[in-house]
Amino acid sequence: MENIYLFMIIALAILAVADLVVGVSNDAVNFLNSAIGSKAVSFKTIMIVASIGIAVGAIFSSGMMEVARKGIFNPHEFMFNELMIIFMAVMITDILLLDFFNTVGMPTSTTVSIVFELLGASVAMALIKIGHDGGNFGDLLNYINTSKATEIILGILLSVVVAFSIGAIVQWFSRLLLSYNFQKKAKWVGAVFGGIALAAITYFIFLKGIKGTAFADQEFDIIGGVKIKDFLEQQVFGIIAVSFAFWFLLSFALISFVKVNIYKLIIIIGTFALALAFAGNDLVNFIGVPIAAWQSYTAWSGSGMLATEFSMGFLADKVPTPTILLVISGLIMVATLWFSKKAKNVTETEINLSREGDGKERFQPNFLSRGFVRFAVLASQMSAYVLPESWQAKIEKQFEKPVITLSKSKVHELPAFDMVRAAVNLMVAAVLISLATSMKLPLSTTYVTFMVAMGTSLADRAWGAESAVYRVAGVLNVIGGWFFTAIIAFVAAATIAYFINWNVQVMVPILLLVATFLLVRSYISHKKKTSATKAEDSLTRAESSSIQGVIHESADNIAHVIKRGNKIYTNAINGLAKQDLSLLKKNKKQVVKLSDEIDELRDHIFYFIKNLDESSVAASSFYINVLGYLQDITQSLEYITKVSHKHVNNNHKKLKFSQIKELKEVDERFERLFNNTRKAFESRSFEEIGVVLNRKKEIVTLVTDKIQKQVERTRNEESSPKNTTLYFSILLETKDLLAAIMNLLEEYHGAFDSSIKPAKISEENTD
Repeated sequence: MENIYLFMIIALAILAVADLVVGVSNDAVNFLNSAIGSKAVSFKTIMIVASIGIAVGAIFSSGMMEVARKGIFNPHEFMFNELMIIFMAVMITDILLLDFFNTVGMPTSTTVSIVFELLGASVAMALIKIGHDGGNFGDLLNYINTSKATEIILGILLSVVVAFSIGAIVQWFSRLLLSYNFQKKAKWVGAVFGGIALAAITYFIFLKGIKGTAFADQEFDIIGGVKIKDFLEQQVFGIIAVSFAFWFLLSFALISFVKVNIYKLIIIIGTFALALAFAGNDLVNFIGVPIAAWQSYTAWSGSGMLATEFSMGFLADKVPTPTILLVISGLIMVATLWFSKKAKNVTETEINLSREGDGKERFQPNFLSRGFVRFAVLASQMSAYVLPESWQAKIEKQFEKPVITLSKSKVHELPAFDMVRAAVNLMVAAVLISLATSMKLPLSTTYVTFMVAMGTSLADRAWGAESAVYRVAGVLNVIGGWFFTAIIAFVAAATIAYFINWNVQVMVPILLLVATFLLVRSYISHKKKTSATKAEDSLTRAESSSIQGVIHESADNIAHVIKRGNKIYTNAINGLAKQDLSLLKKNKKQVVKLSDEIDELRDHIFYFIKNLDESSVAASSFYINVLGYLQDITQSLEYITKVSHKHVNNNHKKLKFSQIKELKEVDERFERLFNNTRKAFESRSFEEIGVVLNRKKEIVTLVTDKIQKQVERTRNEESSPKNTTLYFSILLETKDLLAAIMNLLEEYHGAFDSSIKPAKISEENTD
């Protein structure tokens, strides 16, 4: 039996490394988003600063490991074998849960995850013990640190509301003071802002950094004989006042004489501070449990007692964590930060929700987001009646965004927000986490940094009428995910603990294999998804400002739509013929993806028209018509795919052999049409379009004949109303599909005749 515990320790060590990787992937958003979103400094500089912060914070995190040993449960109530089950259940649940959130690109709280996993597994083991000993449910309070669990839940609610509100208020006043032309303000204005921001951030570094070291417990007569950490907590305002004076003078000197951009300096120092906080505060979430398990195993193996008789009461004592383990953990976290693609995915979610201007919205609006937006609009209208018009005009001027003109090649290099908002994000997050730490309130760094970013976005008017419902829906989705994290972490950890307790030697290897399989599958799925977004057949926006350029650029999109449409149509017919439900399900996903891409192109029409040359406005009509026909094509494909899937999914009678044969004939003829059309557009042989158009009557006749044959079958031999409905639906929609394709070809043929040919004739005459 001893071997199983050694095996569990080795497994926990491996899980700790894996948890560090998925944990950093999730929490990178906490300290990277402000610097990356503002593009104040290069990405490489941001990563170097964050890496140093993580490395320093990891070394300072020893004191935080107490949470895993005694923060949630009372260790003296459990024996060694029971705690090992709890620790194993927690780590398996944690790594799977965090990886799931990373894969979907949603930031979640590692603090809440680990706390509720410990709580769930501990409750499960406690209930098993109570049931075995014949106790009652009230005895559960003896095993669980209920006050701590209550603090965590209240901390979630408090951090969401406070961080959002304070972020919005500070950003509003900062913008009112600095405006969007902050670089042109008087030097003292930048120095005041720099003094406040840097004083807050540096105090935050001291509080979060020193508190985790042995140096924090030292006493000095110069500070009244109290411990350094107590002095930092008691003299908050005095320290900040002195710090502000120092940073104000230094900022003024740097701005005046060295010409330093103080906002960039704030962003660099703030990124370091939050990276340090993340490592110092959250490292326990990844390695606290494995270290507690290793320390428990070391104590038990030297005791000579049975695992079922060795009490874990010693975990209540302060046990220092070996520095070498903290250093190794820090190196793993830094490496993950540089190489994890999922970290970039999670970071993109927050930047996307807080960015200036319009773009592709990831989240769909819901009734809650619409309600919040309507309330905000009403509140804004009411404030207009309260404030004098002169005040409103001055406020509007401060919030007036400067017009930035960039070449088309640089349009995607615009920052998501400016340096003022990035600095406020870092400053407010640092202050709130500092205050919570000094007051010993549990606070999630993820919740604070995310909600501050959302609050500053709202106050900065980044959420306009075009995007507000989507952004609010995104915020609500993320917040809902946080509460979902707590519930699922509790239930999953409790369930896994129950199964492990049922048979440790059998269930531990099985659960580890299952976890490994799920992680590998998640990695492969994410890799495929990433590759799919870069597929060669994906659609691209037209960027040309002339009709000739639009004709050639749109040709690629049409070739891709025709190629994918051919596959979708064939799969629908094959799925019906074979009654292949899985093929039809995949087909539905493919047609929805194609439809979404075309919708995205249509959403870009505004910017396309704005970009046109005065002499090429005719290109807008051509491009709009082309997109309309592409949408007609996808709608027909979507309908055919939907009715085919519905028929098979509802287990209706299979189509007759004659019906399938006729549909195959139509599919084969359409395949030739699709292939000829695709080749014409891929090779830019627009003359071939006329050849394809000449065959329109032949294909229409073919489809019409099949419809007539089905009419005769229905009158004489058909006995299935569902089959008849399906067959007619497919053929009639096929006629609509054909009409849309031919309309598209005629549009191109006409544009080619009126634009390209005259250009060629002119060139020939010149020669």
